[in-house]
Amino acid sequence: MKSAFLFLVSTIVTGAFAAIGSMIGHFFGSHLGVMLGGVFGGLFGAIFSARIAVRRQWIGHEDFYPTTFGAAIGFLAAAVVAMKTLSTPIGPVLSSLLIGFGALVGSWIGARKRSGSLQG
Repeated sequence: MKSAFLFLVSTIVTGAFAAIGSMIGHFFGSHLGVMLGGVFGGLFGAIFSARIAVRRQWIGHEDFYPTTFGAAIGFLAAAVVAMKTLSTPIGPVLSSLLIGFGALVGSWIGARKRSGSLQG
């Protein structure tokens, strides 16, 4: 159940921060401002969603950085997919699921690394 909450919160919070960042970037008046605002907002959202997961004890404190990194990579991948599929509404919506998936993968890697299952 904790994984489901992590997935949902990472997807929703990161997407919301990306949207807010885009709106703030729009005040600077250029397409570049919208893009940069969205990217920075999404990256901040990935950090914030991982902090929520630690606070709610869905992940261990040691898994904060791997989860953040996974959500950030998922967000960047989702942004690329969304930009390539803007002509259809399904592409950008489904691409946002990459954020939650990235957060889950990051938390699993962090947990495996901590348990000593990964050989490094």
